[in-house]
Parts: sequence; C-alpha cells; structure tokens
Amino acid sequence: MPRAARLRGFVLAFAWLALTVAAESAEILYQATVFTTGQGEETRGSALGRALEAVLVKVSGDPRLASDARAETIGATAADYVDSFSYRDRMAGIPVHDEQGSRDRPYDLTVVFRPDGIDEALDALGSAPWSGPRPELLVLVAVRNGSTEFILAADGAKGRDMREAMAAAAEQFGMQATLPKEAALAEAGIAGRGGADLAPAALDALAIDSGADIPLSGTLTWSDADLGWDAAWRMTADGIPYRWQAHRVSFDQAFRTAVGGAAQILSGHGAPN
Repeated sequence: MPRAARLRGFVLAFAWLALTVAAESAEILYQATVFTTGQGEETRGSALGRALEAVLVKVSGDPRLASDARAETIGATAADYVDSFSYRDRMAGIPVHDEQGSRDRPYDLTVVFRPDGIDEALDALGSAPWSGPRPELLVLVAVRNGSTEFILAADGAKGRDMREAMAAAAEQFGMQATLPKEAALAEAGIAGRGGADLAPAALDALAIDSGADIPLSGTLTWSDADLGWDAAWRMTADGIPYRWQAHRVSFDQAFRTAVGGAAQILSGHGAPN
C-alpha cells in the first residue's frame, strides 16, 4: 500500500476513534445512577426526577441547579426526557428473604436521557450545556484531624475513603480529578498543611507534572466541637483568584463542594458561595 494511502488510513482511524470517544463522553454526561427500592412505577418516578436533576447539574456544570425549584418542577416530568434505563440489584446473589420482599430490594437505577431534551430543559432554566473540553483538576488538599496531618496523595497510606469520595465527586460533575503522588509531593518539597499555601506558580508546576490542567487546593480540618469537617478551597482561573468554604460537613460533601465549585467557575457560572 502506498505511503500516502496508509497515512490517510491512519488519519481516518484516528478521527473515528476521536469521534467515538467524544460520543461516549457525551453519553456519560447525559446519564446518572441513583439509588431506589424495587423496580415498580411507584418508586421509579421520584428516582427519575433525582437522576434528571443530577444530569442537569453535570451537563451544565452549575451545582446551583440542584437546589433550583424550577429544576425540581422539570424533574416531575423526567420520564419525558428518558432514552433508556436499567436496574442493578445491590443484593445480587443474595436470596430474597421472607422479610425482604422483591419490591423493597435496593437497586441502582441508571438512566440515560435524550441530549436534546436535556439541552431544552437547560434552556428553559436560562442555562446551557458546558461546551468544550473539561480541564482535568489536580486536587491538593491538606488534612488535619487532631494531631494527624497529611497531604492527601494518590498512593498514600492515609485517606483511602477520601480518595474514593473525591473520585465520586468528580464523576458527579462530569470531570476528571487527580491527586499528586507522594514522589511528586516529595520532589516539590511539600509536606504537612503548608502544601495548601503554595504559590500559584508552584501549584501550576505540580499540576503539569501530574498530567493535570489546573490546580485546586484546600484544607480539610476536623472539628470535634461540630462533629464535622471545615473545608476551605481556592483556585485561580484566567488570572482570577477564587475562594470558597464549607463548614460542618462530611468529607464526601467537602469534596462535592470542591469539585462543584471548580465546575461552576470553569463552566462560566460565576464564583461559588
């Protein structure tokens, strides 16, 4: 085969792969998985509504829609926007007990919505899909729980549950987020809570070394008095510094606040509260 023909073949194959990846990424944005009990219509309606609200947030990048009463109203007609749905039995392989009827069995309901329907719903809310590629976040977080202090690392011995919470938050907002590895932290001379106060240039360098696009840094401090975490986050986008906080929350909520705030900024919906 001539070299030019082979080159055209490679270009076409690469273009097809890029389109396939883009289509799969778009489909992920327009679907959500929510918890429900049973597979009956009496529980499906509310579950579809919750899934629709989650997709409106994910597609737009605007976490404020989760508490928008208008989005809740649209959620009541969620079935009109559904392309397909499927159930996964959380107790698969466990026999149904006498006291555990099939209608009360816990399920994960995955709902795929029609993109055109979601886009129309966002337009009705005065919003729009977050267009263009979504930058990957490098999350640098310093954790303090009593006398224990550490920087959350991708391969660290501490904070496994926190890493899972961060990954779940990133998925919820249709973003990619990564943590620095311990070797990268050591090379940058970062240890303890001081890592959260790095200068923007140093944070940018760490993000690049970690294969990410933009750094998001913050602190998580456990409060015995409030029995919750206090979180403080900061990020610079287009030369503008942003800061936001959350108080007396679980660390799951703290990471949702972190990634949701970043999504709100980067999608053009302004500064988080």
